[in-house]
Amino acid sequence: MFTHKPDTDAMYEKLARATLSEPGIVRPAFASHNVRSLAVAIETARELGLADDAFEIQMLHGMGDPIKTAISRMGLRLREYAPVGELIPGMAYLVRRLLEAFGLPEDVLAAGHSKLSAAIGAPRAQALLASDPARDEAVAAALDWAQADHHHLVCLDDPRYPPRLLEIADPPPVLFVRGDPAALSRPSIAIVGSRHATQAGLGHARDFARALGEAGLTVVSGLAQGNDAAAHEGALQTPAGTLAVMGTGIDRIYPPRHRPLADAIAASGAVLTELPLGAEAQRHNFPRRNRLIAGLALATLVVEAARQSGSLITARQALESGREVMAIPGSIHSPVAKGCHQLIREGAKLVESAEDVRVELRAALGPARERGETAAAGPSGPGAPEPADPADRTLLKAIGFDPADLDTLVERTGRPAGELGARLLALEMEDRGERLVDGRCVRRS
Repeated sequence: MFTHKPDTDAMYEKLARATLSEPGIVRPAFASHNVRSLAVAIETARELGLADDAFEIQMLHGMGDPIKTAISRMGLRLREYAPVGELIPGMAYLVRRLLEAFGLPEDVLAAGHSKLSAAIGAPRAQALLASDPARDEAVAAALDWAQADHHHLVCLDDPRYPPRLLEIADPPPVLFVRGDPAALSRPSIAIVGSRHATQAGLGHARDFARALGEAGLTVVSGLAQGNDAAAHEGALQTPAGTLAVMGTGIDRIYPPRHRPLADAIAASGAVLTELPLGAEAQRHNFPRRNRLIAGLALATLVVEAARQSGSLITARQALESGREVMAIPGSIHSPVAKGCHQLIREGAKLVESAEDVRVELRAALGPARERGETAAAGPSGPGAPEPADPADRTLLKAIGFDPADLDTLVERTGRPAGELGARLLALEMEDRGERLVDGRCVRRS
């Protein structure tokens, strides 16, 4: 995994040369919309004297049509894929193709079957023009929903459609937005993490979100329990506000207990989804939701993540969109730090403070947002004030940042277990320490 597009392109070209050099072992297929990457693959094949049918090019339907035309003229094998959408296969790509071909949506529908068939094929043209009572009912319900205050339907051709989403592979044809649609285009950072967050992770999510919000970045997250909710809460304390991207219909807050949080987010930013009204929480919708979280933001910061988690999906989708990925390291003993450590090994930027994030995004933030540079240094850490009581300072030093059980702390401090138990409780209440589910302790500051 690479965090910079030039590095990704270089590795793509290296792998292209490697696979083409072994024609007897593999039959390469090169999937890309990057002209340079495809050109390198094609030229390498010719340098090696390979026949045109020794490899193929693969592209997505509705994307890179001029490149497809050039490849076809060269006599090369081209395989075209249409991803599966909610209503019609490859819906997002078809919508983009139709808008490019005909202009405004009303012009698309007025084009007639013949012209539509020439653009997207007869079966899809027929599906688009056919009467569908269920679809008509869903459209009517959406239009009715949009009549309420602060309810908006933002389509691909809408000037309010967030420009960064147009850069991803499959931008949704329509967004349901509750709040301010302009918030979707603000400079923003995605902050995501584990649903099974530690107290330390929750604190990091809040602190980073608050500090980055003060620096002028709108925080994007997924309204889930754990780190997501904490990031929203931290961002709500700043003028920049926050965006919540849902994996359900806009009228189905999930989890339900986050309804007050969603209301607060809509009041200062926006709650949004691509899913139709009434869509319930289903497992397969959340990975698709994650691509919008990554796509809306300039970068993605992962607070905590297990080895197999939705946060890693968001990070990889950010990379696929050419965005920066950052991660906060954690204890080597914590399961929810393993994913962050994996990202860092694969090239994500290790960050320990909001300042580290601002340095990475300095160009995007601009000079107007640099005035709070030294304020809010980020989460509690080495710069946090020490406890006034010397015994508490000694205990914090004894705990360290790796989990320690009570017997170990008794040995390190020479203090009785009863006294340490009371002090540990006080440190936990002050948000300086955390008692893990197995009874071990870890410091937070």
